[in-house]
Amino acid sequence: MMRILRAAIVFDGWQLLQGAAISIAEDGYISAVHRPGSPLPDNAQITDLGEGVLAPGFVDLQVNGGGGELVGASTDTDQLARICASHARLGATAILPTLITDTPETTARVVAAAVEAHKRQVPGFAGLHLEGPHLDPKRKGAHDAALIRPMQDNDLGLLCDAAQALPALMVTLAPGAATDLQIATLSAAGVIVSLGHSDCSTQAAKSAHKAGASCVTHLYNAMGPMLNRAPGLVGAALTTPLRAGVIADGIHVAPECLAIALQIKAEEDVFLVTDSMAVAGTDLTEFVLNGRRITRSNNRLTLQDGTLVGADVTMAESVANLVSYGQTLQRALAMATRIPADVIGASNRGRILTDARADLVFMSHNHALEAVWIAGEKLSG
Repeated sequence: MMRILRAAIVFDGWQLLQGAAISIAEDGYISAVHRPGSPLPDNAQITDLGEGVLAPGFVDLQVNGGGGELVGASTDTDQLARICASHARLGATAILPTLITDTPETTARVVAAAVEAHKRQVPGFAGLHLEGPHLDPKRKGAHDAALIRPMQDNDLGLLCDAAQALPALMVTLAPGAATDLQIATLSAAGVIVSLGHSDCSTQAAKSAHKAGASCVTHLYNAMGPMLNRAPGLVGAALTTPLRAGVIADGIHVAPECLAIALQIKAEEDVFLVTDSMAVAGTDLTEFVLNGRRITRSNNRLTLQDGTLVGADVTMAESVANLVSYGQTLQRALAMATRIPADVIGASNRGRILTDARADLVFMSHNHALEAVWIAGEKLSG
């Protein structure tokens, strides 16, 4: 029997539709989008969700961990599956598990686990994000400075091969830790090169962009401030078509700075990330990262010296925060769904269209997450 979900508002990835409905086929894909007022099939099983917003599942391109686990030295394919499942319950139905700066051996292990996850078609696994180790030690943030290093030929080969074996590979690097020629080689191989953790000049960032870098990692964070005669990476991000991920937890970036970026940049060029850590989806109050104790308090994750370590926010909370800052619900949802899906070329995710995956979320009128569907099946709990 045909299954239909109907809601007061349906967000299709671009616009809010009042009173629309969607049909879900047995294969877990959307078979039709019924515009407001159009007749529904007589033999359908209709679920009326009522007041609230039915939207595509969230797409999160920076997820360091969740459910009590971190991507790291012990990562295997089963762990990646557990992290994906943990974030699905939080509404992120497609994620890039993210490894921060680590040893060459751990990087190779995580890449191999990710390739296997793709082969197994792990639900929610949309690719891999390697944040480092080719960064600027001056802007290391919570990364281990002892593990940060310039890119070498063997690193380049590993990344190019991984890009061919994965649905998406994002690599955060700093201009100066990788040459423009290396960036061009990565881009040509299909790597999504994202600039971050850098004290570079605007000119260096623009040169990297010209070479093939297409994104900026957590805009404003772990990069030099924009000064009147030295705009740096922030200035380059705001004045070029570089796409930028932003953390909207109200802690990493002031609402005023988010507003500036959203006013200056094209709508398609800014997307939400959570930068989630192991505590996501749990009530844990601390965890260990590369031998260092991280504490969770007042929505902050910090080292003992107060350095922020990732973020403690969900995509649904990020959407709600953006709306509270004065952004439209339409733009906030696009930043959490279709735009990040487009960044990684996932054309059947992050939108409600015929033949798109029926990975969905339902949010209440005050933007709280109420329900999640994976391939058309509602998650319990």
